[in-house]
Amino acid sequence: MKVTVITISDRAAKGIYEDLSGPTIEKIIKESITDAEISRIIVPDEKDEILKALHEADSADFILTTGGTGLAQRDITPEICEEYCDNSLPGISEILRSESYKETPHAMLSRGYAGIKGKTVVVNFPGSVKAVTLCTKILLPIMGHAIKMINNEGH
Repeated sequence: MKVTVITISDRAAKGIYEDLSGPTIEKIIKESITDAEISRIIVPDEKDEILKALHEADSADFILTTGGTGLAQRDITPEICEEYCDNSLPGISEILRSESYKETPHAMLSRGYAGIKGKTVVVNFPGSVKAVTLCTKILLPIMGHAIKMINNEGH
């Protein structure tokens, strides 16, 4: 399984803030899927930079983004990913918000998106370590099945 984690953060891209969410996602996946190939990219909250990173990662089975899903004016990740994707996967973003809400009511403010580009599943996670920990653990059980389905290998 090939996974690309894209951290979308102005501060992390400038080196002002250490990216903690991206490495957390990578660690959780590697603990459960030992043969996973994981790469990470850090970009600022800029449309062209986000699109460039998505296109660089389009050979991955999964692109998991962290950051840029909130209410700030520069939080544009969901819109860019929806523009990039061919189809949406609303069930993933719905369950991520629903389960996250059990931890914090702030989860209802997340605007994360999930979709498909070619044979790649794209999922937006919030930017906090707590949120990506929960969201990654929620997504893990369906990742293998999603790859089989997208490759027409049945249910």
